[in-house]
Formats: sequence, structure tokens, C-alpha cells
Amino acid sequence: MLLLRVERFEFLRASIKFMTPTEKLKSILSRQYISEDGDNYQVELMPGLTAPQINELSQKCPSGHIPDEIKELLEFTRGFEFSGLDEVTFDGIGEFGFEELFPNSVQLAGDGYGNFWIIDIDKKGNWGNVYYVCHDPAVVVKHSENLTQFIEHIDEFGKYGDQSNLNMIHEKVITNIWNNDNGFIDVETARKSDDSTLKEFSQTLPDNFFVADLRNKPIQSGFAWGKFGTTEGLIIRHETELIWGIEKPLKKGFLSKIFGR
Repeated sequence: MLLLRVERFEFLRASIKFMTPTEKLKSILSRQYISEDGDNYQVELMPGLTAPQINELSQKCPSGHIPDEIKELLEFTRGFEFSGLDEVTFDGIGEFGFEELFPNSVQLAGDGYGNFWIIDIDKKGNWGNVYYVCHDPAVVVKHSENLTQFIEHIDEFGKYGDQSNLNMIHEKVITNIWNNDNGFIDVETARKSDDSTLKEFSQTLPDNFFVADLRNKPIQSGFAWGKFGTTEGLIIRHETELIWGIEKPLKKGFLSKIFGR
């Protein structure tokens, strides 16, 4: 049984790796799902974008670039409706905000409670990992390796509900990161690292910072971005890597609080 599960996982991983987002989405269009209320539903596609609309959208991306496989997807559809989520869209470039965490991103979906799934865009305009960004607790989690896998995870959510990656992150992983494994490296440890990228970045940070490193980390990895205060602390993102510096504000003395210093 274990061998069959491993073989199935490897097959799915290979399929996800080589399927484009459009191919993955097309593969689930005929699938029937059952909502929490017991109603049947399917993916409901929205219209695609025109070439001028895609060109206008590309101007919001770094280097004015949208990858070819994303252009293919946007021509096919700008998004779809799926029970249990706000609508899933692929054209929400720059809508998420919160540039300290993700300088360039696409807001893919929301859960109706102020939390969002976004995709990170690098400086060259390439679309990378999908993240779940939660505000209560204030945690960011690597949700999917790429957009194709995110669509796979939505399909999984529709089929398996509580046992899906999406639900596990939404209900359990964020709480575990907040309470038990906040994902940080203290800045002094990072400065002594054999990893030159991590070392050099940490050396640019003040002593009251912690470092979060999600490079090459598996899905369900993350860090508690608001652990030290969601409004006071600074967040500094590495220019090209999935590394963040999170400030732990220094405690003010009694007189400083009185005189505003």
C-alpha cells in the first residue's frame, strides 16, 4: 500500500511539473464536486482576455514580461469560480499590495476572511511559488510550487476537503507555525552561515532582526511574519531570493513611552 502511494505521488509530481496551468485547468473542467451543503458543482470559467488586455496587464509586471504559458492561460480564461473560495483569478497583478513581503505578486484568491493566496513574481517577470498569506495569525506559508500545482491543489480540495493540502494549511499549518515553529533564524546565526547569500543578506540587517529563508523549502513551510508586531516592525525582502528580514522592535522604556521617544 505504501509503495502504491509513493508511486502515485511521484506520478502526480511528474504530471504537475510538465503540465502547463492551462492543461491542468482543462483536465478538471468535467469533474463533478460536492459542496459542504451537498450540492453538485463544477469549475465555472470566466472569459479570457484579449491580446490588448494581456499587453496592458504585462505593463504591471517587472520588465513588462508575462511568461508564454501564462499568456496562454489568460487567453483561455481570466479565472474561474469554485465553491469554498472567492473566485480564483489570474489577472490580479499588483492587487494584493503588501510589497514588503512580496514586491510583485498576483492575487489569486481569498478565503472571505481577509486572507489570500498569491503568486510571487521575480524581477524578470517569472511566476514562481504560490503562498497563503494569513493575517490572524500573521503567517505566510508556501502553498504550492507553481500555478499548475495550485490548480491541482484546488482540485484536491474539491475532492478530499479536510484531507487536502489547501485545508491542512488553512486550518492547521498556520497555527503550528505561529505557536511552535515560527520559521526564523536569529540574525547572529545567519551572519555565521556557510551560505554566502544568507550571510551577506543578514549582514545588512540591524541586530534586532530575524531572518526567514524559504529557498528550496517544501510546501507547508513558512514563517510568522507578524510575530513581533504586525504594525511596528519592518519587513525587508532580499532583492532576488526568498529571504526576508523581520524586525523585532526594541522595547521602549517608561520615559520613552511618556515623551514619545
